[in-house]
Amino acid sequence: MPAPILTIKPDAITRNWQALNAISGDAETAVAVKADAYGCGVGPVAAALNDAGCQTFFVATLDEAVTLHTELPDVRIFILNGVSGEECQIARNLHLRPCLNAPHQIADWGTGGGGPCALQIDTGMSRLGCEPHDIRAFEQASDLLTALGGVELVMSHLACADDADAAHNAAQREAFETLTADLSAVLPPFKRSLAATGGTLLGADYHYDLVRCGIGIYGGAPFSDAEAVVTLTSPIIQIREIAEDTPVGYGETWRAERRSRIATLPLGYADGLHRALSNACTVYIDGKPAPIAGRVSMDLLTIDVTDHPDATVETQVEIIGPNQSIDTLATAAGTIGYEILTSLGSRYERRYKSAS
Repeated sequence: MPAPILTIKPDAITRNWQALNAISGDAETAVAVKADAYGCGVGPVAAALNDAGCQTFFVATLDEAVTLHTELPDVRIFILNGVSGEECQIARNLHLRPCLNAPHQIADWGTGGGGPCALQIDTGMSRLGCEPHDIRAFEQASDLLTALGGVELVMSHLACADDADAAHNAAQREAFETLTADLSAVLPPFKRSLAATGGTLLGADYHYDLVRCGIGIYGGAPFSDAEAVVTLTSPIIQIREIAEDTPVGYGETWRAERRSRIATLPLGYADGLHRALSNACTVYIDGKPAPIAGRVSMDLLTIDVTDHPDATVETQVEIIGPNQSIDTLATAAGTIGYEILTSLGSRYERRYKSAS
């Protein structure tokens, strides 16, 4: 039986990087390739970006860093979640750069001999990063930071960068200025990084020395000028005709208001098509809408093709594509494009092709 097809366009990814690189001015434009490059495949994506000139990548975990290092051993790889304990030696052996987020990570990295790393500070996200009182403690115990052996980057993360009008952006930038100035008194010269995609779009005041672009690289909001990177299509595997008032799917949540044709597609919430899309989303056949009818189940979903008399078994249905972006689909599911991309499952036939 034919499988749904997830098509990924590495050249669109590189063009999005080039566009953001132009916006970031003199700052280096690094790329976040965590979560298997946001579900697009870290090997092909990172290779295409590196060929285009990207030299610095961010991942979330040590395992992700090791995988990327195997593919591209000569690029700079930062580990956003940091390392501790025995992980430190693995990272050192492979010349990986942890983002140290807390005093215990700093102590572990320094105790083992240190090495190139980043220091993350919390400026108002209340998630990862050393807090202001930690910075004050470092000023009193500068030998702890000296033992790290190479803080290349001091970074923080904006909580509201997708909202250009949020006052919290400027407040975090001010805190970042203050804390990095304090750190400059106890550290050798380092680069600074505050912005991901949203922060990059806020303007030059947020760029500093390096920006870490993620979702915009993969075609998502808030980068409205991004090229689409993925398409998702599925064949119809069965069509049935049902009488008026016949229920479809679990829970009888959809009933035919007329004599209808119902098509079944071989994908569901196990493949990243969220159950919240039930009765709430439209897919497309030859550019014309066909609504989801009934609940999305684990492996299957059903659509109303009554207005598509030419639809047959194996007709291709567009779920993500020219008529529906990842963000449109996300809105229908009550979520964000990030979650749609990173949820796209392993059962698709994946194809990498030119977007030209």
